[in-house]
Amino acid sequence: MIGIFDRLARPVLRTLDPETAHALVVKALALTPMRSPPADDRRLAMEACGLRFPNPIGLAAGFDKNAAAPDAALRLGFGFVEIGTVTPRPQPGNPRPRMFRLEADAAVINRLGFNNDGFEVVRERLARRVGQTGIVGVNVGANREAIDRAADYVAGIKTFAGLASYFAINVSSPNTPGLRDLQHRTALDDLLARVIEARDRTATKGGRTPVLLKIAPDLTLGELDDVVAVARRRQVDGMIVSNTTIARAASLRDRVAAREGGGMSGRPLFGLSTRILAETFVRAEGVFPLVGVGGIDSGETALAKIKAGATLVQLYSGLVYRGLGLIREIKRALLGGLEAGRAAALAELVGRDAAARTAEPWPG
Repeated sequence: MIGIFDRLARPVLRTLDPETAHALVVKALALTPMRSPPADDRRLAMEACGLRFPNPIGLAAGFDKNAAAPDAALRLGFGFVEIGTVTPRPQPGNPRPRMFRLEADAAVINRLGFNNDGFEVVRERLARRVGQTGIVGVNVGANREAIDRAADYVAGIKTFAGLASYFAINVSSPNTPGLRDLQHRTALDDLLARVIEARDRTATKGGRTPVLLKIAPDLTLGELDDVVAVARRRQVDGMIVSNTTIARAASLRDRVAAREGGGMSGRPLFGLSTRILAETFVRAEGVFPLVGVGGIDSGETALAKIKAGATLVQLYSGLVYRGLGLIREIKRALLGGLEAGRAAALAELVGRDAAARTAEPWPG
């Protein structure tokens, strides 16, 4: 049912404003009854952050900002779903239009600005899924006008304790002025210290909820050194690499849309985000796992992320151009990668190409 809807609806949705099309897809997903897909091949299972993922393919934050349909997304075949970004108070975000397709480049630019319903509304929705299986992470951010932004993240930990499978600390969106400054060494150290303390105080009998740090792909290597050093010292449970980029490669074909402000996702982000992923992997030295995000639009690119250092991967923009069949394609490619690499489990492929990636010329 959902596959037929996807094939028929995608051409129509592409004629609509991107944000309108996105809202319609989320609503349809929430309302459409679906059966779960067949059980995943056991070779696709991954252990990370104390959680067992049936497969390593996640739906990235930004798709379901307000937890409208996390379980429906899981039934599409994702191994996990990340909702948000959510802020303490509701906020409308930036003025529209604020999403733009770069059709010729299979890319998307957004400057949404953390538009969401706020902690309390989203908490009520997640509370209704208590007892449901499936991994649902909560991506937490700060309100635009917040004076003490670290306090907003701490409030998120407290609000979603016991409901989130994991927390993603988003300090890397380019669409909230000054937010990326939280990636600087001193500010990040203070933020993570407070977040980890709040996580530990709110730990339930089920254990401590994993905390992952989501970073930008636009960091210099010196800045990345600092970020990874702080993340290791504060003992985060993982890192998500990466958010959207403010860079605009000279190779972009849609030069008009490329002039729009905001973060770019999709195919042009793959090279940069994968290089930063590999650089992060060699610096993390296996202390914590990484989630690879950015430019995944095929089985080949998903497998490349894992070989560059990702234990898990996430996608969103790839669905815009490739549709839901992309999930099945990635699973087939990962199983094929196991056979080609003579590996019994995906974990054996993680980081296999990381050192080689870091030796390549910097992606332009």
